[in-house]
Amino acid sequence: MADRINMREEALNVLMNMEKTGRLSHLVMGEALMRLQFAPKNERAFFTMLCEGVTEQRIYLDYVLDAFSKTKMKKCKPLIRNLLRLSAYQILFMNVRDAAACSEAVNLAKKRGFRSLSGFVNGVLRTLIREKEHLQLPDRDSQLPEYLSIRYSMPQWLVHLLADQYGEEKTEAMLSSFLTAKPTTIRACQDRITPDALKKSLAESGVIVHNGRYLPYALQISGYNYLNKIPAFREGLFVVQDESSMFPVEVSGIKEGDRVLDLCAAPGGKTFHAAARAGVKGQVIARDLTEYKTEILQENNDRLKYSQIIIEQWDATEYDASLEKTMDVVLADLPCSGLGIMGRKNDIKYHLTADQLDELVKLQRKILATAWRYVKPGGTLIFSTCTLNRQENVENVQWIEENTPLQPVSVEECLPKDLRGRTGKEGYLQLLPGIDGCDGFFVAKFTRK
Repeated sequence: MADRINMREEALNVLMNMEKTGRLSHLVMGEALMRLQFAPKNERAFFTMLCEGVTEQRIYLDYVLDAFSKTKMKKCKPLIRNLLRLSAYQILFMNVRDAAACSEAVNLAKKRGFRSLSGFVNGVLRTLIREKEHLQLPDRDSQLPEYLSIRYSMPQWLVHLLADQYGEEKTEAMLSSFLTAKPTTIRACQDRITPDALKKSLAESGVIVHNGRYLPYALQISGYNYLNKIPAFREGLFVVQDESSMFPVEVSGIKEGDRVLDLCAAPGGKTFHAAARAGVKGQVIARDLTEYKTEILQENNDRLKYSQIIIEQWDATEYDASLEKTMDVVLADLPCSGLGIMGRKNDIKYHLTADQLDELVKLQRKILATAWRYVKPGGTLIFSTCTLNRQENVENVQWIEENTPLQPVSVEECLPKDLRGRTGKEGYLQLLPGIDGCDGFFVAKFTRK
């Protein structure tokens, strides 16, 4: 009989890998889950909960552990630091016996060559177990930024940025939403199946299905094991895509026979949405910067089999004269800080700096400086991001108006009734997590006369 896999140690390995290499959690976890794919579902779920939970709650966990440890977390050995975080998360957030979390941590410390520190690990965790009902946060009234930072495990500079732009009430709602479990949202490929027929097919496969919040072809699914085990997925009847990111194509006005350019296309949600709207008489050129990203696009299209899609590796900052004034619609969903999707990619917040935000704006404008030139007279440019940062969104709208011949077009009339009245005189849409029931997303529309 094969030895049982120690999922706590597997999670510890992932946390160590992330800290050592700086790689994003979903990449490291994805590799581990592939290796663990034949482990029981409940054990893989335990592993995933550990990795994701420790990552998203890291600031809070370090704050709590620092209160009970003579050696602050940032001064601890990396393995001990991550082992304490892993164990504290179990004690504070999971339905795990406190004694088991503590004893397993001690055993792992010994196994990984830190027998001399096993007593330290045991002491810190036992103190946490004893005091966990009496933990203190910074005072909300006198230290609100610090309170929000610790309570929601968000770097304090990002708390300030969001509060300055959206106010304290909306900021707290957004921060809270980032720590809330997110459903898997899918888009029914309406050129192949109706939403009702897809719901029936999914239900027959044992999948739990709920309607999306705004769009009739958006659905939320749960209760499945692997997507590839769902027949409707293998048959290319739906695409995994957050409802917010369906709006660029929803408001674009793409119609049958149109030529569409998707500048930063991977993994392809908007590309395939556009292909469905353009039909077999249309054409969608899907480009991205690296071979890795174009391979993702190709892999997804191998399943979906859209013949009207052309996949190309291309640097969007480089002008392509062959496409001058040839596109009915250009989709410019640009590289951004990703502040709107921190609930799905929970370590974005640890990798960002204020200087990087400035560099991203420069990159976005380099792309926009070429993107508008591909729009033919009467055509449309859709500018979108998955961030909340006004510098990357509203200020770029102003830049487009001041530096290109494009004119803004309100997306108001293209929106479902629940979102009407949100666009104002500027005509763009900003969706907010925790308020709008989806990821944070920004969409603006322009036309070329």
